[in-house]
Amino acid sequence: MINQGSALKGMELSDLLQADSILADFKASSKKQAIQSLSRMIAEQAGVDPREVFERTLEREKLGSTGVGRGVAIPHARVDGVDGIKGFFARLSAPIEFDSVDDRPVDLMFMLLAPEEAGADHLKALAKVSRTLRDEKTCEKLRATDDPSALLAMLAGPQVSVA
Repeated sequence: MINQGSALKGMELSDLLQADSILADFKASSKKQAIQSLSRMIAEQAGVDPREVFERTLEREKLGSTGVGRGVAIPHARVDGVDGIKGFFARLSAPIEFDSVDDRPVDLMFMLLAPEEAGADHLKALAKVSRTLRDEKTCEKLRATDDPSALLAMLAGPQVSVA
């Protein structure tokens, strides 16, 4: 059983992202295509089967859209064989329909992949991503640049705490 609880208490997005897990000009024509492409990329980094990541992520989407509003989606899944929580961020070159809670198209996606047994740690990571991307100023800055290293710095840098 993986126990990252103490490590995630002070978790930052920098713990979830790598330089090669940022896409600054991601092209996708649909929700399904975006999830499939991101599933393949994050699975490659995590060393797991991309098809399983895609299928698990779609299963989660069937429970309710991970399009959380204001142009942001946080698709996520738990998969056996993942050795810790992984993140992948994509700034889309053009917004796509995502069945979001506010019916707005999505142009910022943060995919999370967690071990099957992650439980509360997965939820803590989701909460951290959600708090970060709920900040309108952060999202404006993310939308204003197409430089992957700048996007990583914005996401991985110190975040303003949202009470």
